[in-house]
Order: sequence, then C-alpha cells, then structure tokens
Amino acid sequence: MLARQNWSKNVEFLLAAIGYCVGLGNVWRFPYLCYSSGGGAFLVPFFLMLILCAVPLLYMELAVGQYTQNGPVGALAKLCPLFKGKRAGLATVVISFLFTTYYNVIIAWAFYYLFHCFQSVLPWTACDHDWNSPNCWDGTATQNYTNSTTNTSYLGPAMKPNGTISPTEDFYQSYVLERSSGIEETGRLKWELALILLMCWVIVYFCIWKGPKSTGKVVYFTATFPYVVLVVLLVRGVTLPGSLNGILFFIRPKWELLLDPKVWVNAAAQNFNSIGIAFGGIITMSSYNKFNNRIIKDVLVIAVVDAITCLLAGFAIFSILGNLAENQGKDVGDVIQQGPGLVFVIYPEAFTTMPVPQLFAAVFFFMLINLGIDSQFASTEVIVTTINDHFHPQVKKYLKRKEVLVAVVCALSFLCGLPNVTQGGYYFFSLIDHYAAAVSLMYLAFFEVIAITWFYGARRLGRNIKEMNGSTPNIFFIVCWYFISPLFIFGIWLFSMISYRPFQLDGYDYPVWATVLGWFIAALSVLCVPIGMVHSIYQAKGNNLWQKLKNSIVSPLDDPNEIFHLNPYNGGPEKKENFDAI
Repeated sequence: MLARQNWSKNVEFLLAAIGYCVGLGNVWRFPYLCYSSGGGAFLVPFFLMLILCAVPLLYMELAVGQYTQNGPVGALAKLCPLFKGKRAGLATVVISFLFTTYYNVIIAWAFYYLFHCFQSVLPWTACDHDWNSPNCWDGTATQNYTNSTTNTSYLGPAMKPNGTISPTEDFYQSYVLERSSGIEETGRLKWELALILLMCWVIVYFCIWKGPKSTGKVVYFTATFPYVVLVVLLVRGVTLPGSLNGILFFIRPKWELLLDPKVWVNAAAQNFNSIGIAFGGIITMSSYNKFNNRIIKDVLVIAVVDAITCLLAGFAIFSILGNLAENQGKDVGDVIQQGPGLVFVIYPEAFTTMPVPQLFAAVFFFMLINLGIDSQFASTEVIVTTINDHFHPQVKKYLKRKEVLVAVVCALSFLCGLPNVTQGGYYFFSLIDHYAAAVSLMYLAFFEVIAITWFYGARRLGRNIKEMNGSTPNIFFIVCWYFISPLFIFGIWLFSMISYRPFQLDGYDYPVWATVLGWFIAALSVLCVPIGMVHSIYQAKGNNLWQKLKNSIVSPLDDPNEIFHLNPYNGGPEKKENFDAI
C-alpha cells in the first residue's frame, strides 16, 4: 500500500477544513439570503438545517475519508462498488475540476482590485477616466444634495437619470471585465487578468505541492486573517452613521416568510454549499488524518466556526451597507446585492465614504483573496489526490514526482479558465457556476449519501468510527444518516427541478447553444453515476444480472473474521466480536 502523508498537527487539518468551508459564499451569499428570506426569522431554519443536515453529513464525510485513507473516488469504491470510484465517484472530481477553473477567476478579480488600491485616488470614485462608459454618472453635475456623513456634495443612485450607472459599477463592468453584450461576443483575452490568473495558480501550486506538509503551514495565515478583517470591518462599521439601521434591517424577523418553502430550501442549500458536501474536499482532507483522530471534535469545531462566520460577516456587511444607504438617501434593501456585485460594486462604493479608503479597500480585497484561496487548495487537492491514489505507478513512471503532477493539474486548470477572462468571460463564468454547481451538486450529493448510508450502511459506518475512536456515534447521527439528511437533500433537489427556469444573468437571456453547453457541463458529472453503475454491474462476478447486482453492492471492506480491514498505521485492531452488538 502506498504510504500516505498525514497532517503534522490536528490544528493544521482544522484550519485547512475551516478555510475550505468558510469561503466567499459566507461573505456574499449568506447576508443576502438572510435578509431576503426573513431576516432574523431565517436563523430558525438555518440552524435547524445546520443541525439536521450539514453537521451529520460533515461527520459522515470526515469519517469516510479518515477510515478509507482515500480521496472521494477511492472511498466510494471501497464502500460500495456499485458506485465504483473510477466511474461514479469520478463525478465529485469532475465538479472539483470545473470549480477550480472558474473560482480562481474571482481571486484574480480581487487581486486586480487590490493592485488598484495603491493610488492617491481610488479609480472607482469618479467618471473622468478614458475607459468610463457614456452611462457612467457620479453626480458631479449637481451641487444640491449633501452627504450626511462627510457633508460633501453627492448625488445618490436614486437621483441619477435613468440608464446611468455608478462609477463603482462602471469600473467593474467597463474596466475590470470589459464586459461584452453577450456570451456570443467573446472578444479579446484581457491579458492583465490572464497574467493575474496565472499568478494565482502559481500561488496555489506552491501552497499545495508538498501535500499536507506545505498546505498545513500556509493555512495558519490564510484561514485566520479573514477573521481579523471581519472584526475590524464590524468595529468600523458600527461607528458609522446609519449602521444601526443596516443591522436592524439584517436581523429584523419576518415570521410570515417561514411559511414559504423556498426559505427552508435556501437555509438547507446555504448550509450545504458552505460546508462543501459532495465536492470531495472534506473526504480528501480527512484522508490525510491519522487513523485514530477524534472526528466528532473536528465536526463541532468546523460547523460552529462556519455558522459564526456567516453571522459575523452579516453584521459587518450590513453595518456598512446601512451607512451607504444613509449617504445615498435610500433604503438598505435598495443597495444590497448578492454575489460578485456585493463585493466588487457595493462594498468598494461604501469604502469611498470612509477616511483612508485605500487602506480599507486593500485590506478587504486581501481578505477576499485569503477566503478564496483556501477553498481552491482543497478543490485542487481533490484532483491531485485522486490521480495519485489510482494511477500512482503511471505518475511515478511518466511524471516521476507528485510535484510535477500538481504542476500539470494547475496548468490544465489555468488553460481551461482562460475563457473566463475574455470580454465575454463573465457570461462563461456565470454559466459554469450555475450548471456545474447549482444544477448537478444536489443530484450527486443524494447518490453519495445513499451509497454510504444505505448501501454500505450507517450502522456499519458507526462501527468503523468505533474502530477509529473507541466509541460509536450518537443515535441522532445514525437516524440523520439513514433518513433525515437524504430526505432534505432529495427535497432540495426536487424543489430545484420543479422551480427550474432557463438561466438568466442580469436580465440577459442566454442563447440556446449556451444553454445546451450549460447542460453538457452539468452532464459531465451527472452521467458519471449511471455510467459507473452499469460498468460496475457488468464487471461484477455472477452468472446472471441479479447475482451481478448483488455482488456489486458488497463492500470490499467486508471481512467475516475481524472488523479491522485496512490499516497498517495504528497496529492493533479489536476483533469483530467486540462490535457485533453495535
């Protein structure tokens, strides 16, 4: 068996896992979802879904990775050959690869903004640049309105002529993206972003090229620095005029919205996406744990930190949005956006009203870089680990070293990400984000949970956990694995299918060929499941289809004599009879 690296310390694994789970979605998605889904009332379904769905599934994936000492592909192959790793388990690797091709683009945008912060005047404060569009309007044509914070002349978006946009939005659309009119107008490659994207991949490479040994050292900074910035932004935000209005707008409960099924679906989806279930990152990182690492402790730490981060980001963001709304004479609901628009348009605009805006902007965008880069580490490691686990002789023969494999994966992801930094790149970026994650992720997660908890068995997984940690999971987790979590996942998946509408981007309708491309992207991962199942049944032993089907669901870990199947690492298993009563 190939000797496997371990994390040097458990705290390094925890920081890496927290960095993976706590990403950009905590900053730009949760605050918007909370306000739009009932304010403070949204916290009820949010924490219920955290307890009933996210925490049990996090526990499940951590246990599977640590017990099998394999990435998601090998883990599923060992637990249930019907979902054979090299076919069905490959779906998580496909999603991770698609994720890496566009997620690093967000980090490149953040670097681009960071580099432009080191100027005497931030370039998104006025419309007097050569690159500004004719629709850009900063309000300098009038002197009749007064900013409530700085006592200077300002004309907010509510007072702008129809069809005009703010300098911050124009900077993002016309200068950073050079956004074309549609996906059919690809335009030229924006070389500045392409070079920054290359730089991002070089950073990722040197952070993961030695596996857990190198990643474990980097996360001491990348996983902790964002919390320093969020606290600074919150402290600064609550001192600004209008901040209380923003915070109250964020937490004011709208109890009637709890009757809307979409609110509950949003709560489950937020927890699910934030923890990163079915992306393969959790299984991959835990596969580098020592065999007897205490899992439940890690589960609770990761889940609690992730939830607290969502709330901290919400308070920090809405305190500053409250000030921005007061400066513009608008309601807070009129200035909030979700997704890239929040961090690349609204927040930069808010910084322009603060003292030393360059400092606050630079620190904020550096925080975004750290939030994003951690998630990129794990997603890239999923691909590298899978290839190295299953094709190690070929890697050794042709590439010689794992470091070369990491370089090949990073280079290929960089090349596949280049369409996202063309003038039509934002349309490609949004298309991949929607179809690679939103459409197919729940489908794959459902089959992952079914494979592990029904076909392999939740009680058997409980025995594996006792083998590692000396005690079985609480019955609460067994019930969640068997029934509650699969039900929630199936409900989210079903609701998303019923409520499906052709994807639109800011009112732009994608052409038919682009929609077909989107579904093809989704199919790259989705079809891995049925194809893998057919292949597994075909290869299984048996004289007829029924025998082949039965044999295809028998785990290779089954051993009639002893429970200890795999491990050359901890040297002393207990025998099967000690586990029969579980």
